[in-house]
Amino acid sequence: MSDRIERPWALMRHHAGWADVFHVESDTADSVTGFYPDRETVGPPVTYSTRAVLARFPTLEAARAAREGAVSEWRKHDTGVRDAETRLRDAEKAREDAWLACLRQAAEG
Repeated sequence: MSDRIERPWALMRHHAGWADVFHVESDTADSVTGFYPDRETVGPPVTYSTRAVLARFPTLEAARAAREGAVSEWRKHDTGVRDAETRLRDAEKAREDAWLACLRQAAEG
């Protein structure tokens, strides 16, 4: 039996729109243990729930390429998100204005 992990490179959830490359040294059904090769200092191995793993790859290069491709895909939606945020702020302002107008009208009435 071999202890070799077939897909030892993972992309780990970092924050929305970004993933960190992680080298899996061991794994179970519930967790992965390894290290982040791109960090300035590589400390002792860390263990995470398998839920933190976004995707696994056979090579470091494949993991990095997938991460960069995903960032490009994420960026394609930036304009739509900014537009939606603007519409949301406008709607919140209209709601606030209506609320204040209602209170003021009640106070005058």
